[in-house]
Amino acid sequence: MAAQGATASRSGLRSALPLLAPAYLWLTVAIFLPLSAMVFFSFMTELPLSGKPWAFTLGNYAAFFSQSLYLTLLLASLRLGLVVTLWCIVIGYPAAYVLAKVLKGRSREAIFLLVILPFWSNGLVRIFSWAMVLREGGILDTALNAVLPFKINIDLMYSYPAVIIGLVHSYVPYMVLTCYLTLQAIDDSLIEAGRSLGASRLQVLKRVIIPLSMPGLVAGAALIFVPVVGSFMEPRILGGRTGTFYGTVIEDQFVAVFNWPLGAALSFILLAVVLIILAVASPVLRRAA
Repeated sequence: MAAQGATASRSGLRSALPLLAPAYLWLTVAIFLPLSAMVFFSFMTELPLSGKPWAFTLGNYAAFFSQSLYLTLLLASLRLGLVVTLWCIVIGYPAAYVLAKVLKGRSREAIFLLVILPFWSNGLVRIFSWAMVLREGGILDTALNAVLPFKINIDLMYSYPAVIIGLVHSYVPYMVLTCYLTLQAIDDSLIEAGRSLGASRLQVLKRVIIPLSMPGLVAGAALIFVPVVGSFMEPRILGGRTGTFYGTVIEDQFVAVFNWPLGAALSFILLAVVLIILAVASPVLRRAA
């Protein structure tokens, strides 16, 4: 029986190879080869494309530990990732609950369309749209001054709150979608049973809904935290001078300074830090999910 099972498994694998080959080829070309090149560049003194003599070195990684600025910016980026993730949970989880358990029919479809609408537009368009809203004399400032009997001056551009607003707008759909899938899978009879046993709405939320929807919360938090830590467009455009984070420094090394070896080293240090955080948190996340 074991031999027959192994033969059937090998036969199934051979039949699946033609279907798996394009996906793995794409992963190899689009992900693993560029990452391998970046690993190679991170141990070099100069970029070979520059025509200057180069050699292997650990100096690019040593620069992170010798200059406190990089560690300060990394901690600021980690804090930014936590803040944006928390705001996405606060905004996205109630919206997902309303979509999954309250709205029905066409109204649900309309709201769901509004949730995924940011995915249909370019990231730069979304960011510059917020610049038009948040700047002095912008849409928000004009609208409030038209309604209020007194004049106020609202200028959130080039500030930390502007960066938070832009990032939350970009990533909150991930939280809504992941939580919506888990909330919709919760049987309504479980909620009704809790209510019939005398539990309040808050108790049902704490003891039934949130524990059963925790996998969606965990997945959404991971999908948001990881890219936000390395983000650079929103901090650069909406934050100005206050938007200097670890991701913007990495972008400068590639685009402005043309120091690809240092930029690659800083990128892999960020990748290592994020992987360590996820590895340390995985037991807790596994129990929660």
